Amino acid sequence: MKRITVLLALLAAGWGDTYAIPASTNSVSNDRILMIDPSSTPVAAGRATLIIGALRRVDGVYSGDYKIKVFPYLFKNEKGRLAIVVSNESLAEINQGKVEAIIGTATTSGKGGRSRHIDATATPADINRGTLKLWFNTAGNRKMIFKPAYHFAGNGTVAVLAQSTETKP
Repeated sequence: MKRITVLLALLAAGWGDTYAIPASTNSVSNDRILMIDPSSTPVAAGRATLIIGALRRVDGVYSGDYKIKVFPYLFKNEKGRLAIVVSNESLAEINQGKVEAIIGTATTSGKGGRSRHIDATATPADINRGTLKLWFNTAGNRKMIFKPAYHFAGNGTVAVLAQSTETKP
């Protein structure tokens, strides 16, 4: 009798798995890598270019390296770490195609490591890509505004910069 009870319990467990409702295929993994395209903005008699490396999400924060190159003022170049807070709720809104305001910080590397507050607005085109509007204050309380495109990549994806190819006649 004991064997029959155990057999019935095992069959019931397997039966439940067989007829269970499958997981939604519309959900998007929260561990995708965020890729942000380089973007430029004019500055006094020059141009600032923001380059952000692949951002990985841990505990609701996308983080990675960034560089700002200022031409012709090379002494104003900077690099450091970027951290953008994207809660599960905000990520769900973005995945549903809704515009979402997010915040973060840019912390320069080296001695002194200044931190700057960053405001951003994510405007999704679809579940995998969209545009960002990133702005933060610089010295003299001026705002630098960048408007790069973004896309999500799988966790095993390696970032590769586009290379131009020449064809010879």
